[in-house]
Amino acid sequence: MSADRKQPQPPEDGAATGVGATSLLLSHARLADGRAVDVRLVGDRIEAVGTAGSLGPVAGGARVDLTGHLLLPAPAEPHAHADTALSADSPGPGPYDDSYDVPCDGEEVQRRATEAALLQLGHGATALRAHVRIAVGRGLTSLDAVLLTRRSLHGLGELTPVAVPRLLTGAAGAEGRALLRDAVRRGGVVAGGRPDGDPDPAGHLEAVLTVAAEHGVPADLHTEGDDPVWLARLAAMAGELGAGVTIGPCAGLARLPSGVAGRAAERLAAAGVAVVCLPQGGCGEAGSRGVAPVGLLRAAGVRVAAGSGALRDAANPVGRGDPLEAAYLLASQAGLAPEEAYGAVSAEARAVLGLPEVRVEAGFPAELLAVRGERLAGVLSLAYSRIVVHRGRVVARTSAVREYCDSAAALDLPRQARTKRPPEPGGPQAGPVVRS
Repeated sequence: MSADRKQPQPPEDGAATGVGATSLLLSHARLADGRAVDVRLVGDRIEAVGTAGSLGPVAGGARVDLTGHLLLPAPAEPHAHADTALSADSPGPGPYDDSYDVPCDGEEVQRRATEAALLQLGHGATALRAHVRIAVGRGLTSLDAVLLTRRSLHGLGELTPVAVPRLLTGAAGAEGRALLRDAVRRGGVVAGGRPDGDPDPAGHLEAVLTVAAEHGVPADLHTEGDDPVWLARLAAMAGELGAGVTIGPCAGLARLPSGVAGRAAERLAAAGVAVVCLPQGGCGEAGSRGVAPVGLLRAAGVRVAAGSGALRDAANPVGRGDPLEAAYLLASQAGLAPEEAYGAVSAEARAVLGLPEVRVEAGFPAELLAVRGERLAGVLSLAYSRIVVHRGRVVARTSAVREYCDSAAALDLPRQARTKRPPEPGGPQAGPVVRS
């Protein structure tokens, strides 16, 4: 972490730790540094952290025993696609660049967007940013559906849509520019764009950044990042925008000569432009594959976060939407240390979304993920059982139990429970149980 990391601040709302605030004690958790601790949450903040067994719950508060779990800052999802999620096997939106002008069923979009958000929440992502298409034939129908999803998820997680028009330049782009302005006026919407699909990518970029500046919102652009001239223009313009600028998935940057890519990365870093890579697969176009050059970008000083991208749609029919899998792939294929890889889906992802930092220390937001395991590397490899905490309360649980037949008892498997249960016909014969 950088030396200029912000120190914990007291809650702005006194009610968060005042009389009547909910409380939760997470007992006997293990931290990434190896310490065994109790963590007491009051309201939406971490109130205290002490050695295991040293803290008690506030009167009337709940307790969760995290023995055998690693407690981490919760991950965030910086690049999802809510309007196409879970559409691969059902009638609905087609490929990203072919269906902008096709009318859509807002109720169906809301249903799939909600199911996808809950899936990602169950994996641990308590905050999500989702790209949503807007255009002539569909207007803001999909965006309004995702905004309804956001309201329905209140208290479970935070969902922020990115309004993504197709055309913004020339006479044909006039309605797109009007739609984008209308979209961000709805509140809580990020100004998005897809310059690769516009005949004038530089003009598209200027239009998005202009709207973002007018309304004081961040800008998030979906691009392959394979045009160094356009990247230089982006870097030059981004410095003038007060709000943050994010681009992704930028897989095309990896296809540029290393010297060209390196200079582009240095310009992005100087302008404060963040990059969201997608280790789990293509996003936006079915033929788009590859991952941004994470090592090159990080070496240049670019903030690099990792997202999930397409979730079982035309671009990726097998997407999982799991931030821990994204971190696993960064560690196994991009050469990042487990701590750096997890940081890309947690601290860096939260920074991209403009969210406050989370540390397992008093004063920080109670946005946490407990995963059964002892070390971060093991958790990234086999992250089955999870407990998700948002705003100081448990909002999702996933529990996995693996069973072996009786002959496996001689293996003396670690953490196995000796309790037996009656055998099921044709099933394992009362063998050992391993909780994962």
